[in-house]
Amino acid sequence: MWRSIQEQIDTIFREDPAATSTLEVLICYPGLHAILLHRVAHFLYRIGLRLLARMVSQFARMLTGIEIHPGATIGRRFFIDHGMGVVVGETAIIGDDVILYQGVTLGGTGKERGKRHPTIGNKVVVGTGAKVLGNITLGNNVKVGAGSVVVHSVPDDSTVVGIPGRIVKTRGQIADDLEHGLLPDPQGQDLENMQNRVDQLEAAMRAILEERTKP
Repeated sequence: MWRSIQEQIDTIFREDPAATSTLEVLICYPGLHAILLHRVAHFLYRIGLRLLARMVSQFARMLTGIEIHPGATIGRRFFIDHGMGVVVGETAIIGDDVILYQGVTLGGTGKERGKRHPTIGNKVVVGTGAKVLGNITLGNNVKVGAGSVVVHSVPDDSTVVGIPGRIVKTRGQIADDLEHGLLPDPQGQDLENMQNRVDQLEAAMRAILEERTKP
């Protein structure tokens, strides 16, 4: 148990430059509290004490603002940065070395039963406010931009942004971090292309009108 706690503490120091001491991490990091309580809740869930498991997860939710269903399977070195508003659904599966920022939802898309939440690969980063919905898979080393809504599976080594999420970088192009200021804006590009097309059509219409009004 202590080895698991120490690994989580080491992960926080690696991922968050604001962390200054072990005592600070133990007391002040809700993401740490949430994952440690989830480990307890998940164990209870697996041995059939599901009401008790839900009680532990609800206590964690009240304490941290992070809601992780006890049925969710989460790998090692999981890091939730800040964490308020993070939701992880019952059938979600999360690999190792995954980072979620505040407001992330790994959710379902309806009342279907069975596997209905995402499967997240290793070394995935999901940016602030992003929603990953349904029984889809994000491959290893995937990055999801802030505010994106992802409803389709994403292959390894890809960066996804937008609503709905679109792949904007693939293997060989992907950066180590989500530098949002450098990411493409698919919606913005579509609007720019549309405006350029409107400008071209207006210019063509003016040319036709001028030709017809010539004496």
